[in-house]
Amino acid sequence: MNLPNKLTVLRVLMVPFFVLFALCEGIPQHFFWALLFFAGASITDALDGHIARKNNLITDFGKFLDPLADKILVMAALICFVELRFASSVAVMIIIAREFMVTGLRLVASANVVIPAGIWGKLKTAFTMAAVVLILFMQGLSEAGFAFGGFDINIAGGILVWIAAALTVISGAQYLWAYRKYIDPKK
Repeated sequence: MNLPNKLTVLRVLMVPFFVLFALCEGIPQHFFWALLFFAGASITDALDGHIARKNNLITDFGKFLDPLADKILVMAALICFVELRFASSVAVMIIIAREFMVTGLRLVASANVVIPAGIWGKLKTAFTMAAVVLILFMQGLSEAGFAFGGFDINIAGGILVWIAAALTVISGAQYLWAYRKYIDPKK
């Protein structure tokens, strides 16, 4: 297994630790620990792709696991946020539905074409990861006693997740439109 694939596997293995720290209030500074694992996992996402492209280490295993690892990481965070009441379940369902739709579209089209991540998909992923980091950071500061002076961090976090949901809808529509010829209701 090459280094980019090892980094991708590491990202998947970091998810349970992220979830543990995000949800276990009994652990001191648990949001900062969750932030550390989420940010670390997010960094492996940037690194594995960069290393794979730079050193021509792109593999079928990596093409399969890398987007799956991203989805596992982000979905774990968003589902934790619903449980913690930091995000709307409706916004998270929109995001999850788009992920299933794009993954299904990629499977249907895979016999004919590889559907790469488009600019809207990359923007959606980057924004969602940044939003998760920001929400965890704000929650960590709040947990540490930082006062936000009347600024409601839960509302701010919810708005960030709704923006991610909007980007998700735009990205999903873009994928459907660009690859609509592979969706033939007659087949």
